[in-house]
Amino acid sequence: MLTGGNGMVGRNIRQHPDAGRWDILAPSSAELDLTDFAATSRFFKTERPEVVIHAAGRVGGIQANIANPVDFLVTNADLGRNVILAARQAGVTKLLNLASSCIYPREAVNPLREDLILKGELEPTNEGYALAKIFALRLCQYINKEDGGVRYKTFVPCNLYGRYDNFSPEHSHLISAIIHKVELARTGGSETVEIWGDGTARREFMYAGDLADAVFKAISDFDAVPDILNVGVGFDYSINEYYEAVARVVGWQGRFVHDMTRPVGMKQKLVDVERQKHWGWAPPTALDDGIRSAYHYYMGEAGK
Repeated sequence: MLTGGNGMVGRNIRQHPDAGRWDILAPSSAELDLTDFAATSRFFKTERPEVVIHAAGRVGGIQANIANPVDFLVTNADLGRNVILAARQAGVTKLLNLASSCIYPREAVNPLREDLILKGELEPTNEGYALAKIFALRLCQYINKEDGGVRYKTFVPCNLYGRYDNFSPEHSHLISAIIHKVELARTGGSETVEIWGDGTARREFMYAGDLADAVFKAISDFDAVPDILNVGVGFDYSINEYYEAVARVVGWQGRFVHDMTRPVGMKQKLVDVERQKHWGWAPPTALDDGIRSAYHYYMGEAGK
Protein backbone atom coordinates (compact mmCIF):
# COMPACT_ATOMS: atom_id res chain seq x y z
CA MET A 1 0.00 0.00 0.00
CA LEU A 2 1.49 3.30 -1.13
CA THR A 3 -0.11 6.56 -0.02
CA GLY A 4 0.64 9.64 -2.07
CA GLY A 5 1.18 7.50 -5.13
CA ASN A 6 0.52 10.39 -7.50
CA GLY A 7 2.96 12.79 -5.81
CA MET A 8 6.61 13.25 -6.69
CA VAL A 9 7.89 10.63 -4.24
CA GLY A 10 5.05 8.22 -4.96
CA ARG A 11 5.46 8.35 -8.72
CA ASN A 12 9.20 7.80 -8.42
CA ILE A 13 8.51 4.77 -6.22
CA ARG A 14 6.01 3.38 -8.73
CA GLN A 15 8.50 3.79 -11.60
CA HIS A 16 11.50 2.33 -9.80
CA PRO A 17 12.90 -0.85 -11.45
CA ASP A 18 12.00 -2.91 -8.36
CA ALA A 19 8.36 -1.80 -8.39
CA GLY A 20 7.45 -4.66 -10.72
CA ARG A 21 8.23 -7.17 -7.95
CA TRP A 22 5.23 -5.94 -5.96
CA ASP A 23 1.49 -5.56 -6.41
CA ILE A 24 1.25 -1.89 -5.45
CA LEU A 25 -2.01 -0.39 -4.21
CA ALA A 26 -1.83 3.36 -4.81
CA PRO A 27 -5.35 4.83 -4.69
CA SER A 28 -5.70 8.45 -5.74
CA SER A 29 -7.25 11.01 -3.39
CA ALA A 30 -10.44 10.76 -5.46
CA GLU A 31 -10.54 7.01 -4.82
CA LEU A 32 -9.63 7.20 -1.14
CA ASP A 33 -9.78 10.31 1.05
CA LEU A 34 -7.05 9.68 3.62
CA THR A 35 -8.31 12.56 5.77
CA ASP A 36 -11.46 10.44 6.36
CA PHE A 37 -10.49 7.91 9.04
CA ALA A 38 -13.56 5.68 8.56
CA ALA A 39 -12.93 5.36 4.83
CA THR A 40 -9.22 4.80 5.36
CA SER A 41 -9.87 2.13 7.98
CA ARG A 42 -12.34 0.29 5.72
CA PHE A 43 -9.84 0.30 2.88
CA PHE A 44 -7.05 -1.16 5.01
CA LYS A 45 -9.27 -3.83 6.53
CA THR A 46 -10.49 -4.85 3.07
CA GLU A 47 -7.14 -4.87 1.28
CA ARG A 48 -4.91 -5.92 4.22
CA PRO A 49 -1.60 -4.84 2.66
CA GLU A 50 1.62 -6.59 3.63
CA VAL A 51 3.62 -3.36 3.76
CA VAL A 52 2.55 0.30 3.95
CA ILE A 53 4.64 3.19 2.59
CA HIS A 54 3.19 6.48 3.83
CA ALA A 55 4.31 9.13 1.34
CA ALA A 56 1.12 11.24 1.17
CA GLY A 57 1.27 14.81 2.34
CA ARG A 58 0.28 18.41 1.83
CA VAL A 59 3.58 19.79 0.58
CA GLY A 60 4.91 23.08 -0.72
CA GLY A 61 7.72 25.57 -0.60
CA ILE A 62 8.38 28.39 1.83
CA GLN A 63 5.71 30.69 0.33
CA ALA A 64 2.96 28.07 0.66
CA ASN A 65 3.99 27.14 4.21
CA ILE A 66 3.94 30.77 5.35
CA ALA A 67 0.57 31.46 3.69
CA ASN A 68 -1.25 28.29 4.87
CA PRO A 69 0.10 27.10 8.25
CA VAL A 70 -3.28 25.72 9.43
CA ASP A 71 -3.67 23.53 6.37
CA PHE A 72 -0.10 22.26 6.54
CA LEU A 73 -0.50 21.33 10.21
CA VAL A 74 -4.01 19.86 10.21
CA THR A 75 -4.01 18.06 6.86
CA ASN A 76 -0.65 16.39 7.43
CA ALA A 77 -1.51 15.45 11.02
CA ASP A 78 -4.78 13.90 9.81
CA LEU A 79 -2.99 11.96 7.07
CA GLY A 80 -0.37 10.57 9.43
CA ARG A 81 -2.85 9.66 12.16
CA ASN A 82 -5.35 8.00 9.85
CA VAL A 83 -2.89 5.96 7.81
CA ILE A 84 -0.84 4.75 10.79
CA LEU A 85 -3.80 3.90 13.03
CA ALA A 86 -5.76 2.28 10.18
CA ALA A 87 -2.73 0.14 9.37
CA ARG A 88 -2.44 -0.91 13.00
CA GLN A 89 -6.13 -1.80 13.24
CA ALA A 90 -5.86 -3.87 10.06
CA GLY A 91 -2.96 -5.88 11.45
CA VAL A 92 -0.26 -4.42 9.20
CA THR A 93 3.11 -5.26 10.76
CA LYS A 94 5.43 -3.29 8.44
CA LEU A 95 5.00 0.44 7.85
CA LEU A 96 7.52 2.93 6.52
CA ASN A 97 6.60 6.52 7.35
CA LEU A 98 8.26 9.29 5.34
CA ALA A 99 9.02 12.41 7.36
CA SER A 100 11.14 15.46 6.47
CA SER A 101 14.35 17.06 7.68
CA CYS A 102 12.32 20.14 8.66
CA ILE A 103 11.49 18.27 11.88
CA TYR A 104 14.94 19.18 13.25
CA PRO A 105 15.41 22.22 15.53
CA ARG A 106 16.36 25.38 13.69
CA GLU A 107 19.42 25.98 15.89
CA ALA A 108 20.65 22.39 15.96
CA VAL A 109 24.28 21.79 15.07
CA ASN A 110 24.73 20.38 11.57
CA PRO A 111 24.91 17.65 10.45
CA LEU A 112 21.55 16.80 12.02
CA ARG A 113 21.59 13.53 13.95
CA GLU A 114 18.44 11.50 14.51
CA ASP A 115 18.69 11.96 18.30
CA LEU A 116 18.26 15.76 17.95
CA ILE A 117 14.54 15.55 17.15
CA LEU A 118 12.49 17.59 19.68
CA LYS A 119 15.64 19.03 21.22
CA GLY A 120 14.88 22.66 20.27
CA GLU A 121 12.64 25.24 18.59
CA LEU A 122 11.49 24.54 15.04
CA GLU A 123 11.96 26.82 12.03
CA PRO A 124 8.90 29.14 12.08
CA THR A 125 8.43 29.27 8.30
CA ASN A 126 7.38 25.60 8.12
CA GLU A 127 6.57 24.82 11.75
CA GLY A 128 3.06 23.48 11.05
CA TYR A 129 4.29 20.92 8.56
CA ALA A 130 7.14 19.92 10.87
CA LEU A 131 4.84 19.43 13.88
CA ALA A 132 2.59 17.13 11.84
CA LYS A 133 5.57 15.05 10.72
CA ILE A 134 6.91 14.80 14.28
CA PHE A 135 3.46 13.63 15.40
CA ALA A 136 3.48 10.80 12.86
CA LEU A 137 7.03 9.79 13.76
CA ARG A 138 6.22 9.66 17.47
CA LEU A 139 3.01 7.75 16.82
CA CYS A 140 5.05 5.07 15.05
CA GLN A 141 7.44 4.89 17.99
CA TYR A 142 4.62 4.63 20.53
CA ILE A 143 2.96 1.81 18.57
CA ASN A 144 6.28 -0.07 18.46
CA LYS A 145 6.53 0.25 22.25
CA GLU A 146 3.01 -1.02 22.83
CA ASP A 147 3.12 -3.86 20.32
CA GLY A 148 6.31 -5.83 19.90
CA GLY A 149 4.88 -7.59 16.86
CA VAL A 150 4.94 -4.55 14.58
CA ARG A 151 7.75 -2.55 13.02
CA TYR A 152 6.67 0.99 12.15
CA LYS A 153 9.73 2.90 10.98
CA THR A 154 10.45 6.41 9.74
CA PHE A 155 12.71 7.75 7.01
CA VAL A 156 13.78 11.38 7.44
CA PRO A 157 14.76 12.43 3.91
CA CYS A 158 16.64 15.60 3.17
CA ASN A 159 15.10 18.03 0.67
CA LEU A 160 14.04 16.39 -2.58
CA TYR A 161 13.78 17.33 -6.24
CA GLY A 162 13.38 15.52 -9.53
CA ARG A 163 10.89 14.19 -12.02
CA TYR A 164 7.23 14.77 -11.08
CA ASP A 165 8.12 17.75 -8.92
CA ASN A 166 5.74 20.72 -8.74
CA PHE A 167 7.12 23.62 -10.76
CA SER A 168 4.42 26.22 -10.07
CA PRO A 169 5.90 29.28 -8.29
CA GLU A 170 3.26 29.15 -5.53
CA HIS A 171 3.94 25.55 -4.49
CA SER A 172 7.41 24.58 -5.72
CA HIS A 173 10.44 23.71 -3.65
CA LEU A 174 13.81 25.31 -4.23
CA ILE A 175 15.30 23.43 -7.19
CA SER A 176 12.06 23.18 -9.17
CA ALA A 177 11.46 26.89 -8.51
CA ILE A 178 14.96 27.68 -9.76
CA ILE A 179 14.44 25.61 -12.91
CA HIS A 180 11.23 27.50 -13.65
CA LYS A 181 12.79 30.92 -13.02
CA VAL A 182 15.97 30.28 -15.00
CA GLU A 183 14.14 28.74 -17.95
CA LEU A 184 11.79 31.76 -18.08
CA ALA A 185 14.86 34.00 -18.07
CA ARG A 186 16.43 32.00 -20.90
CA THR A 187 13.36 32.00 -23.13
CA GLY A 188 12.44 35.58 -22.25
CA GLY A 189 15.90 36.93 -22.85
CA SER A 190 16.23 38.27 -19.31
CA GLU A 191 19.72 39.15 -18.17
CA THR A 192 18.97 38.72 -14.45
CA VAL A 193 17.34 36.21 -12.07
CA GLU A 194 16.38 37.12 -8.52
CA ILE A 195 17.56 35.13 -5.49
CA TRP A 196 15.88 35.53 -2.10
CA GLY A 197 18.39 36.68 0.52
CA ASP A 198 22.14 36.64 -0.03
CA GLY A 199 22.14 33.06 -1.29
CA THR A 200 24.61 31.81 1.31
CA ALA A 201 22.11 29.59 3.17
CA ARG A 202 23.01 25.95 2.60
CA ARG A 203 20.68 23.11 1.68
CA GLU A 204 21.03 19.40 1.01
CA PHE A 205 18.97 18.11 -1.93
CA MET A 206 18.59 14.50 -3.07
CA TYR A 207 17.13 13.24 -6.33
CA ALA A 208 13.68 11.75 -5.62
CA GLY A 209 14.46 8.62 -7.61
CA ASP A 210 17.23 7.91 -5.12
CA LEU A 211 14.76 8.04 -2.21
CA ALA A 212 12.67 5.47 -4.10
CA ASP A 213 15.78 3.30 -4.31
CA ALA A 214 16.21 3.53 -0.52
CA VAL A 215 12.54 2.63 0.00
CA PHE A 216 12.87 -0.60 -1.96
CA LYS A 217 16.08 -1.50 -0.14
CA ALA A 218 14.15 -1.06 3.12
CA ILE A 219 11.29 -3.26 1.95
CA SER A 220 13.72 -6.01 0.99
CA ASP A 221 15.19 -6.21 4.51
CA PHE A 222 12.85 -4.38 6.85
CA ASP A 223 14.35 -5.70 10.07
CA ALA A 224 17.70 -4.07 9.29
CA VAL A 225 16.21 -0.57 8.98
CA PRO A 226 16.67 1.61 12.10
CA ASP A 227 13.46 2.93 13.69
CA ILE A 228 14.45 6.45 12.56
CA LEU A 229 16.83 6.89 9.63
CA ASN A 230 18.07 10.03 7.91
CA VAL A 231 18.20 9.54 4.15
CA GLY A 232 20.42 12.04 2.36
CA VAL A 233 23.51 12.73 0.32
CA GLY A 234 25.70 13.76 3.26
CA PHE A 235 26.83 17.15 1.88
CA ASP A 236 25.19 20.43 0.94
CA TYR A 237 25.46 23.42 -1.38
CA SER A 238 24.64 27.09 -1.00
CA ILE A 239 21.51 28.52 -2.60
CA ASN A 240 23.77 30.43 -4.96
CA GLU A 241 25.45 27.18 -6.03
CA TYR A 242 22.09 25.58 -6.83
CA TYR A 243 21.21 28.56 -9.04
CA GLU A 244 24.57 28.21 -10.77
CA ALA A 245 24.05 24.46 -11.32
CA VAL A 246 20.62 25.01 -12.88
CA ALA A 247 22.02 27.78 -15.10
CA ARG A 248 24.70 25.34 -16.33
CA VAL A 249 22.11 22.69 -17.20
CA VAL A 250 19.63 25.12 -18.78
CA GLY A 251 22.28 27.05 -20.68
CA TRP A 252 21.43 30.51 -19.30
CA GLN A 253 24.39 32.89 -18.94
CA GLY A 254 22.90 35.93 -17.18
CA ARG A 255 23.62 37.24 -13.68
CA PHE A 256 21.92 36.82 -10.33
CA VAL A 257 20.58 39.62 -8.13
CA HIS A 258 19.69 39.28 -4.46
CA ASP A 259 16.54 40.53 -2.71
CA MET A 260 17.61 40.98 0.90
CA THR A 261 14.04 41.69 2.10
CA ARG A 262 12.85 38.12 1.47
CA PRO A 263 12.78 35.27 4.07
CA VAL A 264 15.41 32.56 3.67
CA GLY A 265 14.61 30.04 6.43
CA MET A 266 17.34 28.11 8.23
CA LYS A 267 20.96 28.97 7.38
CA GLN A 268 21.84 25.30 6.99
CA LYS A 269 20.02 21.98 6.97
CA LEU A 270 22.29 19.00 6.45
CA VAL A 271 21.38 15.55 7.77
CA ASP A 272 23.85 13.18 9.36
CA VAL A 273 24.12 9.98 7.28
CA GLU A 274 26.22 7.79 9.58
CA ARG A 275 23.29 5.44 10.29
CA GLN A 276 22.58 5.34 6.56
CA LYS A 277 26.19 4.40 5.80
CA HIS A 278 26.04 1.64 8.41
CA TRP A 279 22.80 0.45 6.79
CA GLY A 280 24.76 0.13 3.55
CA TRP A 281 23.18 2.60 1.15
CA ALA A 282 24.15 5.84 -0.61
CA PRO A 283 22.28 7.86 -3.27
CA PRO A 284 23.73 7.24 -6.76
CA THR A 285 22.64 10.39 -8.66
CA ALA A 286 25.00 13.40 -9.01
CA LEU A 287 23.51 16.91 -8.74
CA ASP A 288 23.87 17.99 -12.37
CA ASP A 289 22.50 14.64 -13.60
CA GLY A 290 19.49 14.94 -11.31
CA ILE A 291 18.83 18.54 -12.33
CA ARG A 292 19.09 17.54 -15.99
CA SER A 293 16.48 14.82 -15.49
CA ALA A 294 14.16 17.22 -13.65
CA TYR A 295 14.66 19.88 -16.35
CA HIS A 296 13.84 17.45 -19.15
CA TYR A 297 10.67 16.46 -17.29
CA TYR A 298 9.78 20.14 -16.85
CA MET A 299 10.30 20.85 -20.54
CA GLY A 300 8.40 17.77 -21.69
CA GLU A 301 5.91 15.84 -19.56
CA ALA A 302 5.27 18.66 -17.10
CA GLY A 303 4.25 20.90 -19.97
CA LYS A 304 6.03 23.90 -18.41
